[in-house]
Amino acid sequence: MSEINKVVLAYSGGLDTSIILKWLQQEYGCEVVTFTADIGQGEEVEPAREKAKAMGVKSIYIDDLREEFARDFVYPMMRANAIYEGEYRLGTSIARPLIAKRLIEIANETGADAISHGATGKGNDQVRFELGAYALRPDIRIIAPWRVWDLNSRDKLLAYAAQHNIDVEKKADGKSQYSMDANLLHISYEGGILEDPWAEAETDMWRWSVAPEAAPDEPQYVELEYTNGDIVAINGQSMSPATVMEWLNKVGGAHGIGRDDIVENRYVGMKSRGCYETPGGTIMLRAHRAMESLTLDREVAHLKDELMPRYAELIYNGYWWSPEREMLQTMIDQSQRHVNGTVRVKLYKGSVSVTGRKSPADSLFDERIATFEDDQGAYNQADAEGFIKLNALRLRIGAKRSS
Repeated sequence: MSEINKVVLAYSGGLDTSIILKWLQQEYGCEVVTFTADIGQGEEVEPAREKAKAMGVKSIYIDDLREEFARDFVYPMMRANAIYEGEYRLGTSIARPLIAKRLIEIANETGADAISHGATGKGNDQVRFELGAYALRPDIRIIAPWRVWDLNSRDKLLAYAAQHNIDVEKKADGKSQYSMDANLLHISYEGGILEDPWAEAETDMWRWSVAPEAAPDEPQYVELEYTNGDIVAINGQSMSPATVMEWLNKVGGAHGIGRDDIVENRYVGMKSRGCYETPGGTIMLRAHRAMESLTLDREVAHLKDELMPRYAELIYNGYWWSPEREMLQTMIDQSQRHVNGTVRVKLYKGSVSVTGRKSPADSLFDERIATFEDDQGAYNQADAEGFIKLNALRLRIGAKRSS
């Protein structure tokens, strides 16, 4: 790599990125700009400022991106009902394109010629960060220390930190059992005993939710109001996208909702076991499908379901900024014009049950036709005979051939 004068580092202030900061200064002799994002991880981000200052950083960016994350990334994904491999609600995946976008914006603002991140060479995040960065600025240079340095163990990282007087917080035994990532949509857990797919996750691992068996004995009903496929109010109170997600996380977690234990296929080729808490997202997905069931045309709904796995895979693999994802998003957003109304859900001991849905202006449900009682001529049942015979024609012809 040619000479680098300035690099923007995605910086949390934790062990890995603090060491990366010092390593960049030493290895490249360049100015480092730090960028710390608040995307709803629930931890203070301001301490990163003092840590960066102590290490000689002059340009420090700490941005509150919660509303942008919810509005421009999570909400569009929810319109698609996206879920990867039938289980994973894409909590980490959907945050990476926003971070990549902001890294490039800061690089442009500061005149930096490179960006850097702390993702490892085994994971998906390196792909997501870098595909996003290249899509937004093709000439950007990227430094991924985990792919090039020899600090390939926690002990080596701690030794490097001690050698260079880097102040890092660590547990008393010097080890952290889980690798965790949190944002407004979820919190994930990897590593430790979870590397054995037969081992059950420890009960004290979970941070956002109570165990379903310990949840309240009384259910809670919640009404979610939708406009163009997006939740705009809860129980009649208007809320911003980020506020919606914060509220649903709190309430869903209190009822033990959103725990998942998954073995997934990483884009880089390996299988990985992870545990996730997505209380608000679990409620949002269930309620959105209920709203669509009332307002979407059958063939539109089925086409969306056919395309959803592809859309989810694009997000999981890091192609948020690709033309194919944007093309799919245009189609998905167009389908949401009539997804308006209210869904009522019941939260009870880890479950989300839909108990009602209504859409006065956009419902396609016609009670006169659907009723088992006298429909007063709204539907001619005799028409069904011809419909069945026409659809059975090829089956009958095929049966004669094979008989």
